[in-house]
Amino acid sequence: MNELVKSLPSPTLPGLHLTCLDSGTYKGWLFKWTNYLKGYQRRWFVLSNGLLSYYRTQAEMGHTCRGTIPLATTHIEVGDTCHLVLTSRGRSYHMKATSEGECQRWVTALQQAKASSSLLMHHSDDSGDEGPVPQEYRALTQGVLKTLASKLDDLSTCNELIGKHGAALQRSLSELEELRGSSESSDKVKAVNERATLFRITSNAMINACRDFLDVAESQSRRWQKTLQYEREQRHHLEETIEQLAKQHNSLERAWKENPASYTGVERPQEGDASDENDDAEFFDAMEDSRAFITVTTGSIQHKRSGSNQSMMSGRMSNDWTHNENDTSGTNHIQLRRTRRSRIPDKPNYSLNLWSIMKNCIGKDLSKIPMPVNFNEPLSMLQRLTEDLEYSELLDRAARCDSSLEQMCLVAAFSVSSYSTTVHRTAKPFNPLLGETYELDRLEEYGYRSISEQVSHHPPAAAHHVTSQRGWTLWQHITIDSKFRGKYISVMPLGNIHLHFHSSGNHYVWSKVTSTVHNIIVGKLWIDQSGDIDVVNNTTKDTCRLKFSPYSYFSRDVPRKVTGVVEDREGTANYILSGTWDDKMESAKIVDSSQGCGGSEGKQKTVYQTLQPKLLWKKYPLPDNAENMHYFSSLALTLNEQEDGIAPTDSRLRPDQRLMEAGVWDEANIQKQRLEECQRLERKKSEAQANQALEEGQDIEGYQPLWFEKKAEHSGESTYIYRGGYWEAKDRQDWSICPDIF
Repeated sequence: MNELVKSLPSPTLPGLHLTCLDSGTYKGWLFKWTNYLKGYQRRWFVLSNGLLSYYRTQAEMGHTCRGTIPLATTHIEVGDTCHLVLTSRGRSYHMKATSEGECQRWVTALQQAKASSSLLMHHSDDSGDEGPVPQEYRALTQGVLKTLASKLDDLSTCNELIGKHGAALQRSLSELEELRGSSESSDKVKAVNERATLFRITSNAMINACRDFLDVAESQSRRWQKTLQYEREQRHHLEETIEQLAKQHNSLERAWKENPASYTGVERPQEGDASDENDDAEFFDAMEDSRAFITVTTGSIQHKRSGSNQSMMSGRMSNDWTHNENDTSGTNHIQLRRTRRSRIPDKPNYSLNLWSIMKNCIGKDLSKIPMPVNFNEPLSMLQRLTEDLEYSELLDRAARCDSSLEQMCLVAAFSVSSYSTTVHRTAKPFNPLLGETYELDRLEEYGYRSISEQVSHHPPAAAHHVTSQRGWTLWQHITIDSKFRGKYISVMPLGNIHLHFHSSGNHYVWSKVTSTVHNIIVGKLWIDQSGDIDVVNNTTKDTCRLKFSPYSYFSRDVPRKVTGVVEDREGTANYILSGTWDDKMESAKIVDSSQGCGGSEGKQKTVYQTLQPKLLWKKYPLPDNAENMHYFSSLALTLNEQEDGIAPTDSRLRPDQRLMEAGVWDEANIQKQRLEECQRLERKKSEAQANQALEEGQDIEGYQPLWFEKKAEHSGESTYIYRGGYWEAKDRQDWSICPDIF
């Protein structure tokens, strides 16, 4: 039997021609739908190895692929007028050919490539493991595949023979029917019997080959299933272990942050420290022999590190930069503290068509667009301003610095740290009502308390004042200018931030950079910060220019990169700052500098020789389940927490914001519309009174905030300064001067 089968010719199975198509390549131009603003755009498509990739131009094929669609799991649908739609993993790709013939050729190629990819998937392990395969396993797998291929050849041979002999048997039966009763019938019957016997033998060979094929496949399948199950169990166990360790790490870190008194004598490690390093080692002692070289071009910094002690760069602070554990004014002597909340209700999954709302708002001020709460987060702009204090410990350390240049480094790191909470926060904060306030009292925990007030509605402007018992005062007056540009939203904060240290008298001033939210209409929202921050010490005239590099698809730099140089009043560079606004900032002390050759753009380069960098600031990890709580930080989760004794104008009492946090968005939208309508009516009433006073020749006095007053700065610009009285009114619980705005 086996000799008979092996002696038969080996045909080609139906469908194997797909392998040839899969190994080939199909290229051409198609029009792909991009977004509502640009519509269909011409793209170069390449179909190869079951993958459909597309590029803007043919020249991009060597370096930049714009997207790849795996056809094995893709649904292909042909529309009208040369349209075709590919749906893969929940995403649809709309494309258009130049003619019906071209469209049909693409559809045929795509369907054949899909069939070929699906066929290959049945003979491949799709577990997703990408680890290296040992040589013995590779040889075993190849042997099994060779055996299966041999059995498949036997099956294909039998398939062809059955077809041939079946056709011959059918012809013989027809001829026998015609010759019934003639002398030739006996010869025909004999021929039919011979062919039937041959057909039966071939059928038995087919069945045996099928049984052998099935046995081999089942035995290997059971072995692979056991191996796969074992690997899955090991991976699951490892994931559980890592998750448990991460939770324990976060819990310990939050516990120390909330109550360091419980860990007397334990120094808080800086982020990035190696746990097995000598805690008594001093940063500069370890790094004195290891130096770094930094090349500085106008507007950019390139840092090139060298030295054998690279592994020791753990970000440890020198003693004069770290927290003094013997400081009696620190938090080690705080015994009782209020327990703050660590979670809020999960964000509901509401869907809304953003384009239907914003298509008529391109070019308008964002604050004038009537937006539902679906695109907000349950915090007001006043609370977002207060979030700048997330890393107030940087200012506590800066207040203890004897060197104004080291103090400048910490102040610059503080100015960057305020953006770390925004990396996932693409939602819009509530626009405060005129006269709305927000207080944050953290005297017990962190030694400061903060008060902010909305002092103008159009343009929206807020004033903020913070006083710390640990030696500093901060105030700012910020006006928000925002524009919707179709593809993105730009938010430009206007105004200055002031910081005064009580002991040294140093007065720092800086401003904020532009925030841009991309992919407003199509795609996943993401935020970027770009621009320059000039931190100036008005007392000593020290300066630091921080450059926030905008994201570029073609840039090789680290995303969200921030660089800066600290210079004294003579313009001599003393420190280099580098890092990212969403993770950390480091400083490196300059020990020597020299002029290098010109850059590629003709700019003069300066090469700085520095000591190894040390860590200034590191971002805290987000709380557990942050992705379902608007990506709020630990501080942000407490900002809208209910408190007693606050002013009736406090943001915590705003009904639409409170309902949104609770997840009742329909009622929140109703309340938001009500408050906005009341504010419009109040504004019309104020404008009518002002016009009447103008007609009567009376003096016109605009809106006057309760807790802030407008004063002129040294630069001649006006700003709002805290006039005092809020905390005294809270102590008396006398809020009679507060308007009813909610």
